[in-house]
Amino acid sequence: MSSVIVGRTGPFAGQSVVLGGAPLRFGRKSDNDVIIVSVSASRLHAEIVPEDGEFVLHDRTSRNGTFVNDQRVTRHVLKAGDSIRIGDETFLFETQEALETVLALSELDLPRVDAKVNPGEMRVTVTGGGPVGLAFALLLENSMPGRVAITVYDGRWIRNGSTVVWKDESQGNVRRQQVVTVQSRQYLALTEEIRSALFGSGGYSEMWPVGPDSVDGRPPRNIRIAYIEDKLLELANSKSAIRLVPKPFDVAEQEQRLSQEHLLVICEGGRSRTREHFADRFGAADASIYSLEGEHLQDVVLGLRVKSQLSDPMSVLLTVAQNRFLLNSLRGEGFLNMRLTREEAGNVVGIDPVRQVFEECIAARPCVMSRHTDNEFVCPTHGTLFLPALLRSSPLWKRIQEGLKLFGVAEDDLSAITSFRLDMVQRPRFTAELTRSTATSPGTYGLLLGDAANAIHFWPGRGLNSGLASAISLARTLTRAWQGRPLRDADFIRHEAAMSMLQYRHKSRAWNAMVAADGQGVTRAIKDIIAQSMEGDRAAELEADRTDLDVLLDRMLAIRERLAPRLPGMPSDDELREHLSALAPSTLRTLQESGPWDTLIVGGEEADIDIFYQPDPPVYVASPTDPRLIGQG
Repeated sequence: MSSVIVGRTGPFAGQSVVLGGAPLRFGRKSDNDVIIVSVSASRLHAEIVPEDGEFVLHDRTSRNGTFVNDQRVTRHVLKAGDSIRIGDETFLFETQEALETVLALSELDLPRVDAKVNPGEMRVTVTGGGPVGLAFALLLENSMPGRVAITVYDGRWIRNGSTVVWKDESQGNVRRQQVVTVQSRQYLALTEEIRSALFGSGGYSEMWPVGPDSVDGRPPRNIRIAYIEDKLLELANSKSAIRLVPKPFDVAEQEQRLSQEHLLVICEGGRSRTREHFADRFGAADASIYSLEGEHLQDVVLGLRVKSQLSDPMSVLLTVAQNRFLLNSLRGEGFLNMRLTREEAGNVVGIDPVRQVFEECIAARPCVMSRHTDNEFVCPTHGTLFLPALLRSSPLWKRIQEGLKLFGVAEDDLSAITSFRLDMVQRPRFTAELTRSTATSPGTYGLLLGDAANAIHFWPGRGLNSGLASAISLARTLTRAWQGRPLRDADFIRHEAAMSMLQYRHKSRAWNAMVAADGQGVTRAIKDIIAQSMEGDRAAELEADRTDLDVLLDRMLAIRERLAPRLPGMPSDDELREHLSALAPSTLRTLQESGPWDTLIVGGEEADIDIFYQPDPPVYVASPTDPRLIGQG
């Protein structure tokens, strides 16, 4: 009965070696039989030696030890089912006959391998295990079964027994509870397995109506970011081709391992350190294209975690009728996002109650401040308190209270406060060759996905939609391109085109969510239009017989008429007037002058990456013409 070593996690995952009469050596040095690329492995780490009809695993004085079934060993007689861990990689010792009961014979048709790596397997490292990184890994694993080994790094994870889970707040990780809107164009492109995990148990709602981007009449779906992360991580734990590493990716530490990877897929978000490490390869981002009068535009948004008592149709109508507040929720619970003026953004600070000094953790990190006793919102990381809430008479806190009133939120139902900065840049490329292929390395390409490629903006979920689209595009590209040879620039033409289209749509939509034309037709930042609305008494500028309430109500009635066929249950005229009349005149003025959402731009058609992945059309090549016949009748 022959015995087999099978890779379970790491670059050797899915490969097997039939043990024979010669020792099988493991280690980082290139002349080992199984090369361990982990930095925690020694040059010659361990070997399996045949002794008296058995196979014995010997640790060769490695620095970090050799483990069998999670027990450190120096010499161990292997038994069927033993799990071996060397560095960060694991292997299974089994008899070939036993394995054949669960694996196809073709997968075991691997006599002792001469090559150090399987040339038919694509090796991929993903940095960042949020929704985009995990979705990409799962899509690629599904489309290339047995042909890909994926390693995903994220410092927000921790190992719990045999699985990897998200850290909680006590471990320094505050989960993202924001609700985002996923368009049907994106969720229908996911695998059936992913869709079942995300939408199979009612963890979503359909708050927004069917729109230009809806596919097959399917409406957008609201779902919580943390729920997406939980479900995708559960799926990834079940995939043998996906190895989850609960620590941040360190380029310098992983340099040797990275040289043996085909791809480095960067999904760490808008502040990606890995992307900045390779900034010379991806090129400098250009901020000038998103500038107004020489100033690079940025918005600061206050995120208020709330529970609203309003119906979804009322919340949708109130949201799209003005540019100051936006509520995105799951059955009333979610985040009320408040666009801040420049002055208000400067007031988003915390105070250290012990040292009595101001801290900008909520504005700079940003941190999430949860409600504790009385009116204290406390940062669990820095121990600071949200200053405007302590100064209940402060202008910013009064305006926050007006936003709560607009969306039917009792003050006690405001449970946390955070902020985020909206920043737009133009990236010259999304694909870069990091290292060239050599006789001993395959050549490594780097790719930007998600917010590492395109930053978020004020419309919740648009960053996730663009991120999912970028993950879908890359998975499709690699499935087409991979032939077991080093990759080339030409392999990424379709993906690079799709990313450029996503960038244009993403940024044009974001730009139109940040600027608007004022009454004189001059383009100005919406935050400055809001600030101007607060200067003195501007109500006299309206016609004598019309108030801010009248103008705002007329606007809502027109929007209601447009949305009613797609969103039943809209409020009546009297309900709208009664609701708006409860607001302060200064709030009505700001809402009216901020203008409505430009839904033709912001909510218009999403970039359709499918056009780049249609079956190749036949190419017509004209028959060559004999030059001697040219001109003859």
